[in-house]
Amino acid sequence: MKWKTKINHPLVLRIEGFLLLIEGLFMLTVLPVTYLHHGLYVFSMPFSVLITLLTGFILIIATRSHKGEKTTPRDGVYIVCISWLMLSLFGAMPYLLSKSVPNFTDGFFEALSGFTTTGASILPHIESIPKDILLWRSMTQWIGGLAIIVFAIAILPYMSMSGMQLFISEMNGITYDKLHPRVMHTVTRIWGIYLFFTLLETLLLYWGDMDFYDAVCHSMTTISSGGFSTRSESIGAFSNYSQVVVSIFMALSGCNFSLLLLSLSWRSLTILKNQEFRSFLLHILFAGVGIGLVLLLVAHHSFGTSFREAFFSVVSAMTTTGFFVSDYMTWPSFLWVILFLLMFIGACSGSTSGGVKVFRHLIFIKNSMLELKRIIHPNAVLPVKVNGKAISSSGVYKNTTFIFVYFLIFIASSIIILFTGSDFSTAIGASVAALGNVGTGVGLVGPGGSYVAFPIAVKWMLMLLMLLGRVELFSLIILFSRSFWRN
Repeated sequence: MKWKTKINHPLVLRIEGFLLLIEGLFMLTVLPVTYLHHGLYVFSMPFSVLITLLTGFILIIATRSHKGEKTTPRDGVYIVCISWLMLSLFGAMPYLLSKSVPNFTDGFFEALSGFTTTGASILPHIESIPKDILLWRSMTQWIGGLAIIVFAIAILPYMSMSGMQLFISEMNGITYDKLHPRVMHTVTRIWGIYLFFTLLETLLLYWGDMDFYDAVCHSMTTISSGGFSTRSESIGAFSNYSQVVVSIFMALSGCNFSLLLLSLSWRSLTILKNQEFRSFLLHILFAGVGIGLVLLLVAHHSFGTSFREAFFSVVSAMTTTGFFVSDYMTWPSFLWVILFLLMFIGACSGSTSGGVKVFRHLIFIKNSMLELKRIIHPNAVLPVKVNGKAISSSGVYKNTTFIFVYFLIFIASSIIILFTGSDFSTAIGASVAALGNVGTGVGLVGPGGSYVAFPIAVKWMLMLLMLLGRVELFSLIILFSRSFWRN
């Protein structure tokens, strides 16, 4: 029996062409920096812009007969997954043409790490990279923070295409609250607050010790929970003031953006009533205070340094941003183990962060506690409730399955990396950093570390983990099922 796919490939190519146009326009904004800071390969960005825009135009023109068609749920899942690869393929061109990376694998790794906001880098000497390339590197994370796909949805209606299915596939945060009956309005509002936070942080950092270039680069990679920096020492290369500002905006990036918008729109404290948000803050508070006390009393750091570094590291780990101000691998070992565990938890659903997300952990813990009661009272009806609302049995099952599959993938990838000769801490550190879109892990990929030494096969496996983490596992996994492809 022959299989007939339900994927509308011409429509997919049309949307991919549109996304490439947007990517090319973002590349275009980097050109002023290219000409202000002439390098050996000044043609790399202009040529990348030309190829990207030209390819986008060709795809759109070639599929113009499919202008009025709408995306289906199946199309949405497929487009979300394939778009990261397409964008990263063209996004890798500046790295390759400027000779910033030695081969295609490293270029694609850096680009995919940017678009998935992972922040894992194969560039060992950041300061030697041309400024326009570093700006593009930061911009890939800013684009990927709320996803270029979501950005495109705000414009798709003007192309006579429906973006609802793309929105559902990309913004799959569990606590997503629709702010407006039209998806376009919702997305534009989300991007509005995203842009506002980026501009505000840029101004605050510029008022500190950063120049305008560094302020722009770091604000883009902070609000996107990305973690790419223009310095090898990351945020540790800047003043205490800059570190505090980045800490605050990292915490904001870990919040549910729809709840932030509701709170701002209604001028209320809606977000403070959210159980996931309160749990997120409590994790930061207790971990920050605990680590700070250990650094103060055991490591004998000063009071200010102890708590500043502790809270910065906790927020960076939990929001999966990956910035650092000091090498936490030199701290007492149980402290970096705590940071390692926070990388698994992640921040709030509907945020730019990676990881499992606090909401899923809440469901898992509540269901586990209720399961003990169900054993004692087998006939009792004990629903799992979050924010006063009961979670359906299927919802509990799906989220429990997600956590199980997440840890299964983590364990399997760690074992594979161990077999390639890496030590234990590096294997688990690279796995959680890639799957959780953290970037900075533990071991040799800890603060100041690089992924350049991994074998090519391991780099491709880590790229798969980045993609799995960004689309939250199932969107990519179902592409490998036969039922997805047959009619």
